[in-house]
Amino acid sequence: MHRRTLSAATTLAVLFSSVALVATGAGSAVADSSTTLPLKSTGDIVVDGVHQRVFISDPTAGQVVVTDYAGTVVATVGSLPGVHGLELSPDSGTLYAAVHDATAIVAIDTATATENRRWSTGQGAGPAYVALAGGKLWFSYGASGDGNIGSLDPNATDPGLTLGQDTSRTFYEAPILDASPGAPGTLAAGAPGQSPVELAVYDVSSGTATRTAYARDPGDTGGGNLQDLAVTPDGKGVVTASGAPYYQPVYKLSDLSADGKYVTNTYPNAVDIAPNGDVAAGTFSWYDPDVHVFKPGTSLPLKQYDFPNTGTSSGSDTLAPAGLAWAPDESKLFAISQNDDNVYSLRILDAPAKTSTTLTANAPATATRAKSLTLTGTLSSSAAFPAGTKVSVTRTDDESPSGKPLGTATVAADGSYSFTDTPPAGGKVTYTVRYAGDADHAGATASASTTVAKTATTLTLSNDGKVYDYGRDVTFTAHLGTTYKNRTVEIWADPYGSDKPNALVKKGKVNSAGDLSATIRLTRDTKVSAKFTGDTRYAPKTVTNSVYTRVKVSTSLSGYYKSATAWNQKYFYFRKSKDPVHNTTMSMYPGRKYQLRVQRYSDGAWRTTTTEYFALDRYGKDAATLDGTPPVGPRFRIRSSYIDTKSGDNVNTTTYGAWKYFVFTR
Repeated sequence: MHRRTLSAATTLAVLFSSVALVATGAGSAVADSSTTLPLKSTGDIVVDGVHQRVFISDPTAGQVVVTDYAGTVVATVGSLPGVHGLELSPDSGTLYAAVHDATAIVAIDTATATENRRWSTGQGAGPAYVALAGGKLWFSYGASGDGNIGSLDPNATDPGLTLGQDTSRTFYEAPILDASPGAPGTLAAGAPGQSPVELAVYDVSSGTATRTAYARDPGDTGGGNLQDLAVTPDGKGVVTASGAPYYQPVYKLSDLSADGKYVTNTYPNAVDIAPNGDVAAGTFSWYDPDVHVFKPGTSLPLKQYDFPNTGTSSGSDTLAPAGLAWAPDESKLFAISQNDDNVYSLRILDAPAKTSTTLTANAPATATRAKSLTLTGTLSSSAAFPAGTKVSVTRTDDESPSGKPLGTATVAADGSYSFTDTPPAGGKVTYTVRYAGDADHAGATASASTTVAKTATTLTLSNDGKVYDYGRDVTFTAHLGTTYKNRTVEIWADPYGSDKPNALVKKGKVNSAGDLSATIRLTRDTKVSAKFTGDTRYAPKTVTNSVYTRVKVSTSLSGYYKSATAWNQKYFYFRKSKDPVHNTTMSMYPGRKYQLRVQRYSDGAWRTTTTEYFALDRYGKDAATLDGTPPVGPRFRIRSSYIDTKSGDNVNTTTYGAWKYFVFTR
């Protein structure tokens, strides 16, 4: 306990003054998605629609990389040095690969992406391209004047491998091969990289190859540097892609006469034809579109795709030679691109043969719950929509987080639509509008959000502003008005002072009267809060009350020789020679001081003689001694108080201690 001494001459002097305490159409588009590929080079690409896999040959790395339809690599088939041409069996169960440097044809199980058979083609007959026709697998091989065609039966125990099937010795080196189910006994071939373009057609229905058509610079296009070719699904034509001319020409398989063109741009290098006849034509173009999609027999593209620049050059990424492949159901077109850092990507083009569709949706920025609002928007495309076209509407909100279908809206002739809804829930409400697409139009999706005001919640809390004694157990009652489903309330207590955090006192459902009560023992001024977190229809609400708590203070006088009742108070009597000691005990808080005030009764009133603040020790105690020579006869009183803020902190409300009355005698 602190002990301190105050001069009686100052403390007990009479003071007469008062003291104050204070999506696009045929224009250029980008791929819908893309992923990088672990490739060092590319040879060929085929798509397996049954297993939804994409197979890409990498001659330099000697591997076939397998991805899913999203472009994620799911497997790699290795030990295939110089692998180039690929062909998928009609049942999609087997992928045939021409492995040039191993002089072999390899069969890969598409379900497991593992090699399951290998046929040697013999020394000097390293295969380059493969195609299925007439019940056999045909492969090209040879270089430097020895280009030729061979065959084998992949389903036979004895494959009956036969080389030198092109008795006319048509090609200088291994030609590009292709065939179509529309002409099951026909094989088309073209000399890669040669100028002018050189093509040949073979009847292979008998199991041997008989050349039925041949052309050097067919159609007199002056074209050269053949990169790819594809036979049409009906088996009547072949489409080529060569560095020149700047379009993909079409030739009749019967005699290789010109039969149309698909106009693209500089340096055609790829072509693939979907089962329904849609044509994907590719070009090596730094500054122009790279992929061009045509409806069969049309000369202008339905849609074009321009690759972005992922490298460091000024030009964009470019299409790899023969780097296009349709999904069998025409839902996707896969393209292999390459940047100037030799990074390859698989670009996935969704619904490439359908006209792009643009859909918009607009909703008011704010709305009132349970009141109708109108959603509007437009559906547009370069191709007209049939009458009665509809869009579907789904609402997503706190009551339907997975979305709730609301119905459809009919698109007007001008492409506009409107839809009226009455949102039951408040908060963020999102409307998703979908156009499913049709045979000619790609689907589209648009969304719009509105903030729906929730109904205000009634929440009250008892005892605001009341003052309580130290250590009092006080019951607080929260009352919750009407809500939708949530009837839970939380009661929190946050005592003054940084050492006491805001704490949850009680959480629970209110009773049938809407009340929830909690009892809190108060030792400090406290902010008591009732919280309702809200529900889908009623807004959250918090109400905070402040209640005030007195300190606990006790005082005593020591050194007196008697006490007696006088002037309606208990007085303590001290000899003039004895120094009174005033003892104070107060509930403690770090740095807390108490106010000591002494008053003298004079001229019919109590008048303050001194007011001072003294620090309490760590136990909340202090003792003040009044020394010196006091006056004999006058009445005095003394008390200790806690004064909010002035006592060094603000964690309690101002609390005045009891007066102690005393008199000095001789």
